[in-house]
Amino acid sequence: MPVDLPSRDYAGFSVRHFAHEGFDLAFVDALPPAGSGDPVLLIHGFASSILFNWIAPSWMTTLAAGGYRAIALDNRGHGLSSKSYNPPDYAPARMAGDAAALLAHLGIGRAHVMGYSMGARISATLALQEPALVATLILGGLGIGLVEGVGDWDPIADALAAPDPAAVTHPRGKMFRAFADQTRSDRRALAACITTSRVELTEAEVQRIAQPTLIAVGTKDDIAGSAEDLAGLMPNAEAFAIEGRDHMLSVGDKAFKKRAIEFLRAHPLEG
Repeated sequence: MPVDLPSRDYAGFSVRHFAHEGFDLAFVDALPPAGSGDPVLLIHGFASSILFNWIAPSWMTTLAAGGYRAIALDNRGHGLSSKSYNPPDYAPARMAGDAAALLAHLGIGRAHVMGYSMGARISATLALQEPALVATLILGGLGIGLVEGVGDWDPIADALAAPDPAAVTHPRGKMFRAFADQTRSDRRALAACITTSRVELTEAEVQRIAQPTLIAVGTKDDIAGSAEDLAGLMPNAEAFAIEGRDHMLSVGDKAFKKRAIEFLRAHPLEG
């Protein structure tokens, strides 16, 4: 049974911890001003954290202002959660299990689930593993790459392992190495994570995701793949273009936030 561990603060948000599969996992649970609201579980992307994916881009405050209970966790290997250097620990199914365990820990039987990039893959996996838990999905920064893959990430693993960041020449490797250094991440843990966390879903699996789904991808995102192509495989999905944004900048886009709130309001848990 997951148990609470000591608290810390995360840019003004109270951080709590729970244990699952031997990991100490950090999370934030922020109630709206009214004191209650539909829960939205937020799952961040690779090399990110609650702070960089959800607090700094104002998702937590946007959701609270919209009347939602915003719950976010630091994935294993990231942020304030404990780390592993064992690649199998980072399979999407394992990290989706962490998300399900957090909802159980909080006594939540059904929630909206939003993930960005790697977090979108985890969210889709959670919808398949625990469909009763997931009321709706918002998949940001990941389109048909969920099925077809997101390119060659070996240079990113090499960039994370490089002793000197100046020696990294691969463009995507440089981008993620800089982001990992900015977030003060454990690069060895990230190198383990990247080898297994990008496992694709099959078309047949994606076609089984029946929850209402919003798929949002930046028009300058060269990682995610087409949102329209992924939506076309799913029985109840719609695509949203985040105009003029690349993979890194899409997450904080105002139009994305506005569309996400509209989507959530159109699909209340009780309705």
